[in-house]
Order: sequence, then C-alpha cells, then structure tokens
Amino acid sequence: MDSVWLWLGFNLFVLALLAFDLGVLHRKERTISVREAIWLSAGYVALAAVFAAGVFHFRGAQAGYEFATGYLIEKSLSLDNVFVFYLIFAHFAVPPAYQHRVLFWGILGALAMRAALIAAGATLIATVHWIAFVFGAFLILTAVKMLLAADAEPDLEGNRIVRFVRARLRVTPDYRGPRFFVREGGRVSATPLFLVLLLIEVSDLVFAVDSIPAIFAVSSDPFIVYTANVFAILGLRALYFALAGIVGRFRYLKYGLSIVLLIVGGKMIANGIAGGKLIPVELTLLLTALVIGGSILLSMLRPGPAGRAPAAGWVPGSKARPADAPTPSAESSATRMERS
Repeated sequence: MDSVWLWLGFNLFVLALLAFDLGVLHRKERTISVREAIWLSAGYVALAAVFAAGVFHFRGAQAGYEFATGYLIEKSLSLDNVFVFYLIFAHFAVPPAYQHRVLFWGILGALAMRAALIAAGATLIATVHWIAFVFGAFLILTAVKMLLAADAEPDLEGNRIVRFVRARLRVTPDYRGPRFFVREGGRVSATPLFLVLLLIEVSDLVFAVDSIPAIFAVSSDPFIVYTANVFAILGLRALYFALAGIVGRFRYLKYGLSIVLLIVGGKMIANGIAGGKLIPVELTLLLTALVIGGSILLSMLRPGPAGRAPAAGWVPGSKARPADAPTPSAESSATRMERS
C-alpha cells in the first residue's frame, strides 16, 4: 500500500504544474505557436522520463517497466483525442486564442474523471477475478469499433449532445470572448465555447473508459496506473497544438492504435486464463512502440490523397456522415450555430 504522503505529494506537484501553466505561461488568452507547443510537449515527456527513472530506482524494474509501458499506451491512445479536438475546434470555428482555455478546463475535468474510474477499476481488479476477461473483451471490441470508424467523417451538425443542450439552455449565437457563460438581458446564457468544452469532456470520458482498462492490462498497481495516466494527460494540450496543423498526415495512426488495443486486450485475457503473467510487460512495451512507430512512419511514407479530410474518426453523439453526403461549405461560426 502506497503512503498517503506519496499520493498527496504527487497530486500537489500536479496542481503546482497546472497553476504554473495557467498563471504564468498562459495567463493571457493567446495563440500557442507550434514551436512553443513542441517545447512544452518535450518538457512533459522529460518529466515523465524522470519520474520513470525514479520508479525504476525506488520500486524496482517490474514497476518501472509497468509505468513505462502504461505511459506509452496512454500517450499513444491520447493521440486519438488530438483527432477529436481538431474536428470539434474546426467545426465550431473556435478562435486559436481560446483553444488553450478550453483544453485546460477540459483536461482538469479529465484528470478528476480518470481518478474516479481508476479507483473503481482497481477495486474491481482486486475483488473480482473474472473482470479481467470483461476488460480484455471490451478492449477488443473497442479496437474493432476504432477500425470501423477510422476513415469516417462525423456529422457534427447533428450531434445529439449539442442538440440536447440547446433544447435546455439559452445559447448565444456567437462567441463572447473566452467566457463559457454570460449574463445578457437579465438572463444567463451559455456560449458556443461551453458547448465545445462539453463535447471535449464527454469525449474524454468515453476515451477514458476505453483506455483505462488498457493500462490495467499492464499493471494492477493503482499508483502506477494513475501516475501514467496523469503524465499522459498533462502533455495532451501541448501535443494538440504541436500536431494540429499536421494531424491529417497520420492516416494510419488509428489503425496502429486499434492494433495496440487488440494486443493489450489479448494480453489481459491470456494472462487471466494462465492465472499469472504469461505475456511479460516488457514484450507489451516493445510491441506497442513498434506498432505506433511503424504506423507513424508508414503515414509519412504514404500520405493520403489530395483533398482528403484532414481528420476523421468518431465523436461521441455524432453519427458517421454518409460517404455520398456533401461536405458542409465553409461558413461563419454564428451561422452554423444558429442552424444547429
């Protein structure tokens, strides 16, 4: 059992990082440059590497490999979030200067949701042996779902979550600066930025349900699972701003992510049947690195055809747009908002 002080110290460190990010680095609303995003992303990866070295030193090689593998899996799966962020921001024409604010609060909510899910998952793993088979089968089904939706263009115009909120809340026709809510005419109204934040929160909740069982296939230690998740999520905003302009080039990445889920789902089921660690975590780490690296390399060597949508995939609440449906024409954010 990990010390309460260890958990408390780690969470205080995370809160300090977030406070430094919002209060110092990004105190004013501004556009994040690709150069800055790359440096920030590299900084978060370096922090994770230092933490991994500490795990190897203080908790042993097995725990170290579990953290490294879990972090790589979560970091890889978080790339799917980048695709979804791109689709949502592009559809709602979110000004670049406001995107960091949305992602900051979105990821803060994501950390809280994942902490709750990890606590629930750890309890199930410790008390219900057969839950490993359920998690493994769920990961395989998720991999199949991801494969089927890899090239689909979501219909964000008819998103059920947006329609549900609009039917129950007063929403302004356009943005009101970086605010999520405003008071106008004596009434409180949500802004389109709140709709964007809600979509991102729901998307991350769905992705967390997919990805957290994947890391439990690597480690049953709640502290390892939690810290690997946190480090992957902390660098997600920087990763988005670093890759947003080239996200469409990674045409084979979603296939690679699907294969990773198949690997970890199969590992979980196989180890459950064997009653132990039939497939070592070191092999999972190697296979994950090879699959993700190979899919990125293949994407660079065989770019998509000209005119292809910059990103595709599944967004919660949105059905896939039919292949023969016309692509929505470029129009102002206000016009799109009013019609939806």
